[in-house]
This record gives sequence, C-alpha cells and structure tokens, in this order.
Amino acid sequence: MSHALVPLAQGCEELEAITITDLLVRAGIEVTTAGLDNQPVTASRGTRIIPDTNIDTVKNNLFDLVVLPGGLPGANHLRDDPRIQAILKHHAASNKWLAAICAAPRALAAAGLLDNKKVTCYPGSLSDYPELNIQTTAIEIDGNIITSRGPGTAMDFALTLIEQLKGKEKRAEIEHQLAR
Repeated sequence: MSHALVPLAQGCEELEAITITDLLVRAGIEVTTAGLDNQPVTASRGTRIIPDTNIDTVKNNLFDLVVLPGGLPGANHLRDDPRIQAILKHHAASNKWLAAICAAPRALAAAGLLDNKKVTCYPGSLSDYPELNIQTTAIEIDGNIITSRGPGTAMDFALTLIEQLKGKEKRAEIEHQLAR
C-alpha cells in the first residue's frame, strides 16, 4: 500500500489540505497528516484541522509521497521548518515523490529541489527565486516533483498524485466516483 505524508502548518490552505487528503484516501493510499506543533491547525480561513500526529513522530519515516498544501502563512512555516527541509531532502535523495501546491513550492525551492525543474505555483509565490523555470500551467511534473497552481487546481492535483502512485485506472475510478 502506498503511504503519503501531508504536513499541516498553521495557516495552511484548508481546501488544498482536505482535498488532497480526501482524494488520496479514496484511492486507497494511506495518509498521515502531521502538524508542526502539538496544536490543532488553524487554517488560513479559520477552519480547524486535527492532524493525525506531530511531525517529530514521523520525520525519520520514508513515505512514497510527501505533499505540501499551500496557503499563507502555512507555506512559509513549511519553508522555514528545518524538520520539513530535512524530510524533503531525504525523500528527494531516496527518489520518492514530492509535491507542493499554491505557495508551498517555496519549501521545495528553499531545499534546493527545484533547480533545473519546470514548476508551477500560485502567481508570485516564487518571486524570490527568479532563476527557476516557472510555468503558468495548472500542474507540472518534472522528475519526482509535482507542483500545482492553487486552490482551484486542488482536485486535479490530487488526481494527478493518485495517477502517479496508483496508475491511470485508479485515477479514472476516483474521477468517476466524483461524477466528473
């Protein structure tokens, strides 16, 4: 069974966090949500989310996928957290899937994982990284890195993650369940 980690920072974008988690679970992917602290996460629009665990309990585990929801200031917390940076670098070195949506690609950029990659993000989110090859597409896949533009692309982003982990048939099955 595939296993994904979804780190949840205070101020994350709830639509992205919930959509990603929900669709991955529907596809039979085991999902662990992990907060950066021991508190419920208050998302960017005020929704409170209770993570499964704290990042410290899973930081040494190897997942098939690490996916970062965006939102502000959540994406900045992911970028600035040394545990998240270590997790991203370890998973990249292990050739595991890394994914980020909205402003969260800035955490991948801070880890040096977007060099020579085509990426997409919420407009302006990577303005501190003018050397990056930033696209305006909804979703970009380059090597083991998947990025997406923002809340409006969350469902297609999650379906793309399912396709990479479980194949096109599983993606189609989940899309059918959603009556798309």
